[in-house]
Amino acid sequence: MQLYNTLSAKERAALIDEAGEERLTLSFYQYAKIGNPELFRNHLFINWEALAVLGRIYVAHEGINAQLSIPAENFKAFKAFLDGIPFLENVRLNIAIEHDAKSFLKLKVKVRHKIVADGLEDNTFDVTNKGVHVDARTFNDLLEDKDTVLVDMRNHYESEIGHFKNAVTPDVDTFRDSLDLIEEDLKDHKEDKKLVMYCTGGIRCEKASAYYKHKGFKQVYQLEGGIIEYARQVEQQKLENKFRGKNFVFDHRRGERITEEVISNCHQCGKPCDTHVNCANEACHLLFIQCEECAKAMNDCCSQECMEIVALPLEEQKKLRQGIPNSNKIFKKGRSEKLKFMRSE
Repeated sequence: MQLYNTLSAKERAALIDEAGEERLTLSFYQYAKIGNPELFRNHLFINWEALAVLGRIYVAHEGINAQLSIPAENFKAFKAFLDGIPFLENVRLNIAIEHDAKSFLKLKVKVRHKIVADGLEDNTFDVTNKGVHVDARTFNDLLEDKDTVLVDMRNHYESEIGHFKNAVTPDVDTFRDSLDLIEEDLKDHKEDKKLVMYCTGGIRCEKASAYYKHKGFKQVYQLEGGIIEYARQVEQQKLENKFRGKNFVFDHRRGERITEEVISNCHQCGKPCDTHVNCANEACHLLFIQCEECAKAMNDCCSQECMEIVALPLEEQKKLRQGIPNSNKIFKKGRSEKLKFMRSE
C-alpha cells in the first residue's frame, strides 16, 4: 500500500488550480503517549490522503504536531476522523486567519524523536503539568499587570515581523536557545512575577510552561491557541488588539496579516517591509525579508554572489550544489553578513 507522495509540488499545484476548490489551512497539536508512532503515522497517512489532506505532520512517542490544509468540503469528515481517536477528540483546531489553497503541496507525516525540537533531554519534568491557559480577554488583562513579564517563545525571524507590545523577544535561532536564556534572565523573579508566554499556535508554550514550572516558577501562564486563536477572539469579541504586525507561519504563506502595522525592514535596503522570502539560489535558500523593489533588482536573491549563480544554466547550478549540506546549516535563518539591514545577534 502506498504510504508516500507520488506527485511533485508542481504537479500538485496544477491539480489544485484545476480543481478550483476552497481549501482550509489549520494546525493542531496534542501531547499524548503514543506507543507505536510508526503505526500511528501510517494510519494517519492512509486516511488523510483519502481526504486530500496536505501538510507537515510530526508524530512521536510524546504526541502529534500537525500543520495542514484540507478541502473545505472534507472538513466535517476530517473532524469526525480526529474525534474517533480518543486523545484527539475535540482537540482545538487553529484555523488560519488567511487561507491559501497552496499553503501546502505535499502530505508529509514523519516520525520524530519529539514533536517540537526543544533539545531537552531532561525526562524528570512532566510535560502535562503545564501553565494556566488564558483566553484573549484574560491575556489582555494580564498585560496590564505591573508584575507580568510577557515572553515571546518564538525565534528571532518570527518575532521580527510581529509581536505583542512590550514583549520580551529573545534574539535566538531555536526554541531550545530561549529556554535557558529566559530562565537566567528571570531567575530572581520565580515567585513574584507572572511569567506569561505566547507562540504561534501554543505548542511551544505548552512544553515551556511545564519546563518553567519544573524549574520553580510559581505563576506561569500561556496564551491558549497562540497568536492564531488570539486574533480570532479579538475579532469576534471586539477586544483591543495588542499584537503588532504579522504572524509568521510555517507554510508557503510565511505570514498572516494581524494588523496593518509593518514593524520590520527589508534586509537589503532598509525600507519598511515584512515579507519573508527564500533566496532563489537553491544552494543558499536563505530565509530573509525582501521588498518588491529589491526582489526585482536582485532577481529574488540575497546577494550578488547568489545572483551570479542563479544566472548560470541549471545543470551548472546543480553541479555547484553537489556536496553542499542543508542550507539551514550554511546560514542561520535571517542572518548573513551579506544582509545590510538584518536583525543583528
